[in-house]
Amino acid sequence: MKKLTALLLAILFVAIPLFANGSTETTTAKDDGTITLKATWWGGQGRHEITQKLFDKYSELHPEIKFEGTPSNWDGYFGKLSTQAASGSMPDIVQMDYLYIATYANNNSLADLNTYVNSGILDVSGIEDTLLSSAEINGKLQGVVASTSIIAIPYNENVLKEAGIDVPTQDWTWDDFIAICKAVKDKTGKYGFGLIPGGDTNFFNYFVRQHGQSLFSEDKKSLGYSDDQIFVDWITMWKDLMDYGAIPTPDEYQAIEVAGTDSSPIVTDGAAFIQEWNNFPKKVASKNSAIKLLTPPTLEGGEAGLWMKPGMFFSISANSKHPEEAAAFISWVLNSEEANDIMMAERGTPSPAPVREYMSASGKLSDKEVEMFEYTDVAAKIAGPSLPPDPQGVAEVNTAYDEAVYSVLYGMSTPEKAAATFRTKANEILSRNN
Repeated sequence: MKKLTALLLAILFVAIPLFANGSTETTTAKDDGTITLKATWWGGQGRHEITQKLFDKYSELHPEIKFEGTPSNWDGYFGKLSTQAASGSMPDIVQMDYLYIATYANNNSLADLNTYVNSGILDVSGIEDTLLSSAEINGKLQGVVASTSIIAIPYNENVLKEAGIDVPTQDWTWDDFIAICKAVKDKTGKYGFGLIPGGDTNFFNYFVRQHGQSLFSEDKKSLGYSDDQIFVDWITMWKDLMDYGAIPTPDEYQAIEVAGTDSSPIVTDGAAFIQEWNNFPKKVASKNSAIKLLTPPTLEGGEAGLWMKPGMFFSISANSKHPEEAAAFISWVLNSEEANDIMMAERGTPSPAPVREYMSASGKLSDKEVEMFEYTDVAAKIAGPSLPPDPQGVAEVNTAYDEAVYSVLYGMSTPEKAAATFRTKANEILSRNN
């Protein structure tokens, strides 16, 4: 409901004419030479306190710069922001989400940050090109990535050891994955993989990308892959693993979901693998410290499937009276040791690689946070281009995908029929919403 509300507001915003020369100033410059930068962001109380500490520290280093912060919960954030953008009063510095950045870019509400990159004010040299380009819209850099996440395969070290199986290497294949999952079942009676491939389409998209295609077309009006055999191969693999007892049945998985993450098989030493994001071991560290990270299986002869997913962006209002000062502050937040000592990865895995290296070596992070950072560095080296923002209607597409998956796992449909049904439903949803 939260995402739907925000999305509707964003859609409304598309239709609201913007006033490029709005009369409301987003920044104030006082007679004493001080400049007040306005900033807005969403998050909990911890993020609000950390952000204020960043302001205080930067003002200590640059006494001529003051800040006026407007924190918010996720609810209502983009509704208020769209109103501000329409009146030309959007704050100078804006925490921006991947789902909405194109909307604000297309309505000319955001400054082109290439200007400040080229002038040397905004340092983005530590950010991988594939990640940095995720905010390039219509030839303009409309935001700079503040944090990132990457798909991972968390594994339970205890379960693999019990099964007498060595931890796979980075070049393991889907055939290796299948063999290990079955071996875990044979030797321990436990799940090889503690999930079924539902919930959303991210993991399937990884498989699609390995085949050199994309889940969604460039115009987002249809599926992007042309051969349904990709879906057939994908769901056939999981059906075979379920029939072997190496992954849960749908009914078993429903019970797992009800129990919650802390009681899931991977956490209770009941499964060897799951698919998650790279922050998962940190999330469950208090329950099980034996969970570590692997890159997902490779496809023999296939392409890079991984991508670095932007967690959030920092953008600058097109109406900002002091964009250079705003850009300088963003650069400091992204790159400086002082700023990152304050943030301690509260906004996620930092996007600049040198910052991740510094934080990993600082001794200030937990072991699981270090593992998260190190995984990001490993995965970044084999990642392909970052994905564009999800299309409108992606929640409906996810539902259609789940229905197709479950129809096969329950034995109600063949993989071929499920693939065709998913394509028909997904294309209708995408063409209607985009």
